[in-house]
Amino acid sequence: MTAIKHALQRDIFTPNDERLLSIVNVCKAGKKKKNCFLCATVTTERPVQVKVVKVKKTDKGDFYKRQMAWELRDLTEVDAKDANKENPEFDLHFEKVYRWVASSTAEKNSFISCIWKLNQRYLRKKVEFVNVSPQLLEESVPSGESQSVAGGDEDALDDYQELNAREEQDIESMMAVCEYAISNAEAFAEKLSRELQVLDGANIQSIMASEKQVNILMQLLDQALAEVDNIEGKLLSYEEMLQSVKEQMDQISQSNHLIQISNTNNGKLLDEIQFLVNYMDLSKGHIKALQEGDLSSPKGIEACINASEALSQCMNVALKPGHDKLMAVKQQQHLFSELRDTFARRLTNHLNNVFVHQGHDQSSTLSQHTAELTLPKHSPLHRDLLRYAKLMEWLKNTQREKYEGLSRTYVDYMTRLYEREIKDFFEVAKIKMAGTSKDGKGKFGLHGSSGKLTGSTSSLNKLAVSSSNSRRSQSSSLLDMGNMSASDLDVADRTRFDKIFEQVLSELEPLCLAEQDFISKFFKLQQNPTLAQVSIRYNPDSDLCVSEHTQTVNTHPEKDMVRMMMNKIFQSIETELNSLIALVDKIDSFNSLYMLVKMSHHVWTAQNVDPASYLSTTLGNVLVTVKRNFDKCISGQIRQMEEVKISKKSKVGILPFVTGFEEFAKLAEAIFRNAERRGDLDKAYIKLIRAHFFEGVEARVAQGVREEEVSYQLAFNKQELRKVIKEYPGKEVKKGLDNLYKKVDKHLCEEENLLQVVWHSMQDEFIRQYKHFEGLINRCYPGSGITMEFTIQDMLEYFSSIAQSH
Repeated sequence: MTAIKHALQRDIFTPNDERLLSIVNVCKAGKKKKNCFLCATVTTERPVQVKVVKVKKTDKGDFYKRQMAWELRDLTEVDAKDANKENPEFDLHFEKVYRWVASSTAEKNSFISCIWKLNQRYLRKKVEFVNVSPQLLEESVPSGESQSVAGGDEDALDDYQELNAREEQDIESMMAVCEYAISNAEAFAEKLSRELQVLDGANIQSIMASEKQVNILMQLLDQALAEVDNIEGKLLSYEEMLQSVKEQMDQISQSNHLIQISNTNNGKLLDEIQFLVNYMDLSKGHIKALQEGDLSSPKGIEACINASEALSQCMNVALKPGHDKLMAVKQQQHLFSELRDTFARRLTNHLNNVFVHQGHDQSSTLSQHTAELTLPKHSPLHRDLLRYAKLMEWLKNTQREKYEGLSRTYVDYMTRLYEREIKDFFEVAKIKMAGTSKDGKGKFGLHGSSGKLTGSTSSLNKLAVSSSNSRRSQSSSLLDMGNMSASDLDVADRTRFDKIFEQVLSELEPLCLAEQDFISKFFKLQQNPTLAQVSIRYNPDSDLCVSEHTQTVNTHPEKDMVRMMMNKIFQSIETELNSLIALVDKIDSFNSLYMLVKMSHHVWTAQNVDPASYLSTTLGNVLVTVKRNFDKCISGQIRQMEEVKISKKSKVGILPFVTGFEEFAKLAEAIFRNAERRGDLDKAYIKLIRAHFFEGVEARVAQGVREEEVSYQLAFNKQELRKVIKEYPGKEVKKGLDNLYKKVDKHLCEEENLLQVVWHSMQDEFIRQYKHFEGLINRCYPGSGITMEFTIQDMLEYFSSIAQSH
């Protein structure tokens, strides 16, 4: 333990100016034994600090390290666990309780005793010692020593030293000579005192006897002192010489230091100058390109691009603090600003001229395109302008106002150009669809289900007016279709209209997409997306054709700028499309079927490319108009079915609009085959099939009208109900069933007895419908007394007599 204590004092506590007073080998109670040492230490400097330090071996086990330390003033209690029995366990209460197990009880007691001494000597706040033997604490303070400890003698704990073997032997020999040394201490002490006096006298006599030697010694000492004075004189002279050398060396050292500072400063200054020269120097070639570079040739454009990039690097260099105060830096910055402004003006003026010249060249080819129902391609203009894309990006980053002004100029000019092209294009499309050439001569007739629009010598506007006096009404009707033969439907004309409308859309799509792609590239509006926002999505099964959905799409202000520019440039497309659709719908309302299918397909395609593009939004808006025309067409057929008048003289048979519906279905199925808008046709079928009187009553109830209030509506009052019932007397019903039996008999085989089975099923279905309508009358027209002109019993007799007669 002594060796360990010495090693700890040397390696850990001496470097920290501390003395190790006591040590105990411990481990934590209740855990796997990991031994460490608790050390009681004091500092060597005042004020004295007393600590309990935890020391353990390193992982390699070669050295000790200080792990934790507690101030003794933070110790509140020492618990020795048992004051009567030997127990190696003890607790130290600091901010929390630390439980320890010592390697032996003796080490524990010695450590607690040292803690008690230190507490008595240095601490005002006394520590409470629990379960500690009183004898242990009493032994810790020998008589006469407590005052020394209390008095503040720092070395009291180290005053006692054990006698060595020789000292013990001398004392024992001396005591053995005197027999009463133990029994009579005072006599023994007196004897020792007398002997000491004798020895002192002998020493004095010996000293006096050696006076001669003392004198000689004193002479030698005097000589030595004289020599020392001589040496001191020489040393003083040497010191004075060295002092002058020291001063000179200090001056040299100071000069060297100043030289080093100067060299360092010169190096830093050189670095700063090289930095400014490297990053703020624009070559003469770049300056010349910015001032007079040719912006019309590819080589000149490339030189201007390189010069503008170099200028941006010089202007955007990150200057260090203080650089902006240098006159040379200010002059360079002023030069750069002038070059930037000069080149920005040159670039803006040149691009404005390019827009004008390119536009004139483009207008020269306009007439030949419109005659062929094609739109001019602007790819040459785009190709020439894209050479300036990098310069536009430079202008955007340096001169935002000129960049925005140039973009407005481009939009204004292109708006006028596209407006002329699109207007002429749609004018030709209208003439071709109406069957009239531009010179006013008839070219072909467009025959619809509502009649024929033949060629005339009038202009397009006069054609739209005179078309109302054509052979049939402009609104196609299922009743008219029922009275027409299949030969009256000019499939070739409808196919021609379909092709023209498809050609119109096919010409518009690449035109818009190419222009949007050019705007994004030329004006550098292709940045990374930011936040998501609401966009319009196309829903092929929606009644409204276009519905709003909140979805995550890549969008940012620059894409919004692209859409605003596209809306301005092509502002006439939506108007012209709606005008064309209105004309085509006026010529033949069934054209809305073709347009709904075609427009839906193009909207779907555009949204797959870019849901938020101008083309997608515009076609979606036009699709709403087409869908409304389609719904209006279906509503017209329903209205005519509801207003049908059947003459009493007419023969019994299938209602005319039933045959008309069959013809409508054939046409619609041919148009909507594999179309995205198939759901709209299916819904139209349901609306057409339900257009009779009682289905209308059910529709009002489904819409929320109370059953007893239906009779107060004009179209479904009691008078209208009586008219409907009057149209279906029992005699007419029986005739209709007889004709139906004949038709069923014509199409069924007699061998399988299918006729009886089908006739019986038809009887059940008619009875079910009769009961349904009868219940509807009782609920919606209570107390009216209105009933069918035939009963269920009459129906059973009709079915039975018809079956027996055949």
